[in-house]
Amino acid sequence: MIEKNDQDPFATIRPYRDDEVVAVLERLAHCDEFLDAITRYRLPRMAKHMPWLARLLARQGLRREMRGTDSVGGFQHKIARYMSQMIEQSTESFTIEGLDKLDGDTAYLFIGNHRDIALDPAFVNYALYCRGRDTVRIAIGDNLLQKPFVTDLMRLNKSFVVPRSAKGKRAMLAAYQMLSDYIRHSLVEDNHSIWLAQREGRAKNGIDRTDAAIIKMLSISRRQQDKNASIGEAISELRLAPVSISYEYDPCDLQKAKEMYAVLQEGRYEKVAFEDIFSIAAGITGYKGNVKLVFGTPLSGNFTTTEEVAAEIDRQVLEHYTLFPSHYLALEATGQAPDLVDHSRITQQDRQRFNARLAEVPEELKPWWLCQYANPVLNRAGRISENN
Repeated sequence: MIEKNDQDPFATIRPYRDDEVVAVLERLAHCDEFLDAITRYRLPRMAKHMPWLARLLARQGLRREMRGTDSVGGFQHKIARYMSQMIEQSTESFTIEGLDKLDGDTAYLFIGNHRDIALDPAFVNYALYCRGRDTVRIAIGDNLLQKPFVTDLMRLNKSFVVPRSAKGKRAMLAAYQMLSDYIRHSLVEDNHSIWLAQREGRAKNGIDRTDAAIIKMLSISRRQQDKNASIGEAISELRLAPVSISYEYDPCDLQKAKEMYAVLQEGRYEKVAFEDIFSIAAGITGYKGNVKLVFGTPLSGNFTTTEEVAAEIDRQVLEHYTLFPSHYLALEATGQAPDLVDHSRITQQDRQRFNARLAEVPEELKPWWLCQYANPVLNRAGRISENN
C-alpha cells in the first residue's frame, strides 16, 4: 500500500523537484541499462560488437548534452529543442487552436484523447512552451515504468505516477485517494496544470471515449473534504478543459493492428520486452503527416453525475477532432457509410500516400489498420455503439 509522509506526502508519485535534478541525471549517466537502450538506437553496430565502448560514448554524450542542467525547466528546455526538430522532420504541420482563449496565469486540468504514449502530452507541452506558458504535469501509468531509468526520465519531465498495479481493493482505494489528492493539490494549491488521458491506455481502435471512472477518481479529494460537494462543484474547482489531438498518420498504426488482431485470434496480447519503449521511439521518429491540437472550453459546475461530465468531454473532443484525408480514405476502403466520405478533402497525392501505406500492411491486419482511421469519422457521426 502507498503511504504518505508528513514532510513530502506525494513523494512516491510526484515529479522530481529542481533540487533533485542533478542527482537524477548523474544516476542516469551511470545506468548501464539506460545507456544500452541509447546505444541500441543510436549506435546499433557498436552496441552489438563493442558494447563497452558504445556505453562509454553514450555516457560522455549524455553528460555533454546535460552539462549545466540543474532544474526541471532546464531539462525541458533541452527537450523543446528536440521537439522542434521532431516536428520539422516527421510532420507536415503542427497547428494549435483554442489556447489563446485560456488564461495564461490559470492552471487547468487538460483531459483528452490518447493516441500516442509520449507525444500526446508532449505536443500539449510544446504548445504551452511556445506561448511562454508553464508546462503541464503529466499523468503516466505505472505499467509503463517497469525500469528505474524510465521512471527517472519521466519524472524529470514532470510526470507523476498513476497507480494501476496496486493489489487489493484497499490498496487501490488508497492509491486513487493519493492520486486525487495530488491532482487537486497541483491545480488548487500549486496553480500548476495537469495533463490526463480520458481513459486508461491508448485508443488503439480510434474510438475516443471518456471513462467515467476517471471522473469519479478526480472528485474523490474534494468530496472527501466536503461530503456535501456535488460532482459539478468538484469538477469546476479543477478547471477541467478538454483537449483533442489529431494525427493524419499514426507511426504505431501497424503495431496497434497486430495487437487488436492477436486479441481477436488468441484472446490476449503479450507484449515483448521494451515494447512500450519501442512504441515511444516509433511515435517520436515516425511520419505523422499533419497534426492538430485543439484546446476546448473549461467545464462549468452544472453537472450532477460523472457520466454527464464524461459526455461533455466526449462532445468537445469529437467536435474538435480534425478529420484528415487519411480518415476518409480509410472509411472509403472499408465500404462503410459512403455518405460520410468527404471526397472534396481528398487529393490525388493524398490517395497515393494512403495507398502506399496500406500496401505495406499484411492482408489479415488491414481491417484493424483501417478501423483506426475510419472510426473517428463514424464516431463523430454517432454511428458507433457504446459496445464498440
